[in-house]
Amino acid sequence: MGHGVFGGAHYSVEWHAFHNHNHQIMSLIVFRNIHLGYGFPLLDGISFSLEKGERVCLVGRNGTGKSTLLKLVAGLITADEGEVVRADGLRVSRLDQEVPLGTCGSVFDVVAEGLGEAGHLIRRFHQLSQQTALAGADQALMAELESCQHRIETLGCWGLEQQVTNLLTRLELPAERDIADLSGGLKRRVLLARALINDPDVLLLDEPTNHLDIDAILWLETFLSGWSGSLIFITHDRLFLQKLATRIIELDRGKLTDFPGDYATYLQRKDELLEAEARQQAEFDKRLAQEETWIRQGIKARRTRNMGRVRRLVDMRREHADRRDRMGQANLLIQQAEKSGKLVFEARDVGFEYEGKPVIQALSSVILRGDKVGIIGPNGCGKTTLIRLLLGELEPTRGQIRRGTHLKVAYFDQYRSLLDENASVIDNVAGGSDRVTINGHNTHVIGYLRDFLFSPDRARQPVKSLSGGERNRLLLARLFTQPANLLILDEPTNDLDADTLDLLEELLADYSGTVLLVSHDRAFLNNLVTSTLVFEGNGCVNEYVGGYDDWLRQRRPVEKPADKPPVVKPVTPPAKPARDKPRRLSFREQRELDELPGQIEAMEAEINGLQTRLNTPAFYQQARDLITQTQLELEQKQQTLETAYLRWETLEARREAAE
Repeated sequence: MGHGVFGGAHYSVEWHAFHNHNHQIMSLIVFRNIHLGYGFPLLDGISFSLEKGERVCLVGRNGTGKSTLLKLVAGLITADEGEVVRADGLRVSRLDQEVPLGTCGSVFDVVAEGLGEAGHLIRRFHQLSQQTALAGADQALMAELESCQHRIETLGCWGLEQQVTNLLTRLELPAERDIADLSGGLKRRVLLARALINDPDVLLLDEPTNHLDIDAILWLETFLSGWSGSLIFITHDRLFLQKLATRIIELDRGKLTDFPGDYATYLQRKDELLEAEARQQAEFDKRLAQEETWIRQGIKARRTRNMGRVRRLVDMRREHADRRDRMGQANLLIQQAEKSGKLVFEARDVGFEYEGKPVIQALSSVILRGDKVGIIGPNGCGKTTLIRLLLGELEPTRGQIRRGTHLKVAYFDQYRSLLDENASVIDNVAGGSDRVTINGHNTHVIGYLRDFLFSPDRARQPVKSLSGGERNRLLLARLFTQPANLLILDEPTNDLDADTLDLLEELLADYSGTVLLVSHDRAFLNNLVTSTLVFEGNGCVNEYVGGYDDWLRQRRPVEKPADKPPVVKPVTPPAKPARDKPRRLSFREQRELDELPGQIEAMEAEINGLQTRLNTPAFYQQARDLITQTQLELEQKQQTLETAYLRWETLEARREAAE
């Protein structure tokens, strides 16, 4: 993992003050008219500044240069043109998408690496201390320990060992565990600790939620919300974006556009900008067509030709040629197979054990044609095992599974194991042919792949050269060549840009077949599924109507400290009531129940009023602290409303039970 730490030894820069709404703001980093290209302009004259405490989300289509921009901020690459000004002594740390190859050793050692030479000494001292504790007074070990100790004293970095230990405690990480033995979520947390150990002013995160389960994502949200430094992050997780971002910037066709406010405001303003751009281009094209008609008029017109007008036409032609049209939108289409039977799966008291450990216990569920079922649970809990049981690839150790008739299955594998790394994109889809058949129509594979945003040149490249987002689009392209009435989708949203995500959502929502969706993307689950199967501990899998938010409302509330990662406890059936009738509501509780609907209605009106203000472009002309204060007020009112709903449901349930 790369770190960019900027100080006087590397840069001779000074603080630059900027004035906004009569407040003096010290910018941490400023880009002025930055140009960077790789045969084409990736960054085309962008300007940008980052202030202390901001949490900025960088959005844009796959391949537009978002990761490149983060590398520029980190100082890992330099621009072709333009000026980058950094605050004196600025410290920047970066968390990559993937665990870097070669990352090994104990958690303590990996985190201490982030301290450079001092970290190496601290690591070695820590290792020698452990070894001497085990081996006793070995002279060679003791001599090296003494030498290491002296070097640490000379550099004055004794406090760093305690700094590493304190950070590991704060992030709830096991210091002596080998990183290779940890889950994917804990590995990402170790890398986050390594990025934070330098106490950076700016933290850069590239798709931090990829391959994390929901508990890990919630923990990361909570941690970053309370972190005092500045943050620039790239994410496809819309709820993560909504919870964290105080500002959104979009990279599109080499240009950077700033959108203060939340994600909903960004979407609204983006639509308005695209509509305005389309109108401007249509007007320009109309004028260009008129000028082209004029230049081709007969001899009489040519004799009176205005040379200034001719030069303007030449400029217009050049401007049109230089125009970078917005990248096309993926055009996804699922092949429909003949309908399956009404029943797709029926599980009766199904259990499955692995090496004596219960993975699934007493699961009973019915899945019918057209159902869209989300499967939620921590990494490693057994979600893939459940799918294999339903498909008949594994046999349950108890209970029965009945499968429907005429099932034709298409499977999206999150590990992309179905892709041949050395074969081209074309061969992975068409298997050596140059044509594919989609819903009875024979079409050229190049044209089919263009619908998935692969240019002809890119379609001929080997899979190993593709980015994560391109690989996921390729998997979807391959998947949708198969006629299917049952789609199994295992984490299909990783690395997909927001536009493709929205399109995939619409496509699956309109799909007449059955969908089983394993996902940690809460917005995707909310927008798509009709029910969820949730792993809630000890092999207990419970079924809920609706998506992720519906599950949260229906499950038994779980008490958890604010500074610890959320823990989902098994939902156990409520104890059977005693022979005595349930206690009636007290007078105070009945009065509270009577008043709650009116209070909820008033809160909803206040929230709607705040959202209307936030959706007004003029609102963002105010001082930044007023914008932030209003956004915080909205978030607090939404939390209060949710608490009121839960209280109303609890009291209403008790009232009904007592009658």
